[in-house]
Amino acid sequence: MTNRVRTAHRGAVRILLLAAAVVGLQLAATGAAFADPSSSAWAKLRMCESSGRYTINTGNGYYGAYQFNLATWRSVGGQGRPDQASPREQDYRALYLYRMRGWQPWECGTMLNLVGDADARSKRVPSYDESAYMGGTGLPAPPAPKPQPAPPSSGPMPAWPGLVYAYGDCAPALRTFQLRMNAYGYGFTGTGCYYDKTKTAVLALQRANGINDSGRLGPKTWKAAWQGKPPR
Repeated sequence: MTNRVRTAHRGAVRILLLAAAVVGLQLAATGAAFADPSSSAWAKLRMCESSGRYTINTGNGYYGAYQFNLATWRSVGGQGRPDQASPREQDYRALYLYRMRGWQPWECGTMLNLVGDADARSKRVPSYDESAYMGGTGLPAPPAPKPQPAPPSSGPMPAWPGLVYAYGDCAPALRTFQLRMNAYGYGFTGTGCYYDKTKTAVLALQRANGINDSGRLGPKTWKAAWQGKPPR
């Protein structure tokens, strides 16, 4: 082999090695960029929030597999109502919300001890391709039964606990209240913590019974849950 051929051969090898290194760097960068939660984490969240039902609408102001309320849905660009959107659209908007605010918007995120990663609150707007891994099947669910209010006399009213509860509080009495509101179709799991869904129930009960709609769970609202008019 002549010196000229050897030189050309070495140059070609260097070019191939350099190209391989560049590709490796690109793959590494791509892997680092997509640090979203696993598909199993999303499946657990959906099961906790809605039993995995994309079309669920129980009338409590929260819709679809990820239980968006309308304000939050629209804050991430959603159109119409979440439960009427395709599974692909709901998955995408959920990933969008996660990248804006982490697990914070979902009560079940705390219950399941889901931990945010590099993309939580990264503010990086996802693409539909990036959300495709989330695995929503969107299998049609049977229509939810129309909530029927429980008669006022069903079950004795527990004693008022003596404290006024507000957003962010956690207490056994709040769990008692949440489970009582399931008689009106709210679908609480009984976490005992006052977050968005509990506030929606409290406000609906206050407005139905002519109580100042402060959103605070006081003695009048407590009594109304067992002896008042059902929330509308």
